[in-house]
This record gives sequence, C-alpha cells and structure tokens, in this order.
Amino acid sequence: MAADLPIIQKTYDLIKWYVPILNQLPRDQRFQLGDRMVVGLYDLLESLIFVRYQQEDKLLHLQRLNSKLDVLRYQTRLLLDFDLLSHKRYQYVGQMIHGIGNDLGGWIRQQQHKAEKEKAAARKSRREAVGIPPDS
Repeated sequence: MAADLPIIQKTYDLIKWYVPILNQLPRDQRFQLGDRMVVGLYDLLESLIFVRYQQEDKLLHLQRLNSKLDVLRYQTRLLLDFDLLSHKRYQYVGQMIHGIGNDLGGWIRQQQHKAEKEKAAARKSRREAVGIPPDS
C-alpha cells in the first residue's frame, strides 16, 4: 500500500519478520511470551492505523502506543536473555523497533507542536473576545 505512513509499513514489516520466529519458540515460551508478543504486535499495527484516521486525542493515543512499543523492547530483550533469540537477530529486530520508535517519536512531537499552536490560538481568540489587546 503506497499511501501508508512509513511507521505503519515498518510495523507491518516487523510483524512479517517477527511472527514466524515467535511461532517457532519452544512450547512453554511460545504460549506465554511469544503469544503476548504476537498479540502486542498486531495491536500496535491496528492502533497505528486507527490513530492515523483519528481526529481528536491523537497525542494521547500515540503516547499509549509509545508505552506498548517499550513493552515490546523489553519482551525482545527477554528473548535474548533466555537464549531464545540470537544476537544477530536481536540486533536486527532492535533496529526495526528503533526505526518505529523514531517515527512514533516524531509523530508525537508533531502532535505536541500542533496542540501548542491550537492552545495559543484559543488563548488569543479568548483575549480578543473580551477586548484584551494582543501581546506586544
């Protein structure tokens, strides 16, 4: 899908790469950590698509997604610590997650800037409505 946001495409690519690996985990880890990670990855993708079309409260949703991404980082580190993921794969998936995190951070900063501009415009409008001259 050519019109997708880069963060959505990167998350899609992460799922395509990571889910087959998670599905090959030993039985005890696959049904505990692996399933949680797979569900978290799909939730991340769904939430990104949802936020893309959200008109209000984007910032709040993006900040929640940032927390979900952080959980995925820790879960990935657990795979490495349990010797269920090679260092090479850990580095690769770490780069993928880092790229998603960079995009998400940029999106959050954009929404914060937008919210600040909207607040400033609302303050200016309120001041003008009550006859207070604009700041010099």
